[in-house]
Amino acid sequence: MVESQLKSQKPTIVDPNWRAICNDAQQMMLNEPAFSGFVIANILNHDRVEDAIAHRISGLLDHADMPADIVRRAFSDVLRDQPSIADCIRSDLAATLERDPACNRLIDPVLFFKGFQAIQTYRFAHALWESGRKDFARYLQSRASQVFQVDIHPAATLGRGIMVDHATGLVIGETARVGNDVSILHAVTLGGTGKEDGDRHPKIGCGVLIGAGAKILGNISIGDCARIAAGSVVLKDVPAKSTVAGVPAKVVGEAGCAQPASRMDQIISDDSGTISKS
Repeated sequence: MVESQLKSQKPTIVDPNWRAICNDAQQMMLNEPAFSGFVIANILNHDRVEDAIAHRISGLLDHADMPADIVRRAFSDVLRDQPSIADCIRSDLAATLERDPACNRLIDPVLFFKGFQAIQTYRFAHALWESGRKDFARYLQSRASQVFQVDIHPAATLGRGIMVDHATGLVIGETARVGNDVSILHAVTLGGTGKEDGDRHPKIGCGVLIGAGAKILGNISIGDCARIAAGSVVLKDVPAKSTVAGVPAKVVGEAGCAQPASRMDQIISDDSGTISKS
């Protein structure tokens, strides 16, 4: 039965990453025949990775208030009108494979990793926000918060190559900006400091690593390739290529490498030379 299903699924594939995902999907069906319907619906029925992701996320967000088919149509509108979103999706996917030690196949973030799925939901919501469909974008923010335990305002600006590991408890405020190639762990907040209006959220440079539980508050700047230690509360600007730690956070040294977000090294040395986890 599975072999006949595999023979019937012959998508035309140019993208090597999409080819790898389809190959993984076929192997999944052989390993777990009970997954066949799930894999065909979410992967093999599609011709591009962005279409598969839109289908998968729509299903996860399905609710009586807004059925999956309506969400899926909105996502299709975005992919048609703003095709550049596909490049961001592919960059995020590559970043997850490169940086997450638990990710050994490209298919896993697409089907199973809620951090990746939450970021892609944000990307569709942001595109809808920018096109004037703000109520739909707000709905996606609310529903994604329920499903993924991640709350990203659709007006926030995120670059490409974003990797969110574990994801639970991530909050990114309305006027936050996040550069390219940033890695963020769970329970991170990019928030404000009170009830002020206007530009009130952090600006994160490129290549930054933000450790688990870090709170970065206010309209402050985190320099390129900086490293924020786990559990830190950051209230002031952080220089590029530095490591900050503590409550409130202070500079404790250099970032330790040229690209902290890619290396994902969360070990820092204090002044006495003792090694501790950031």
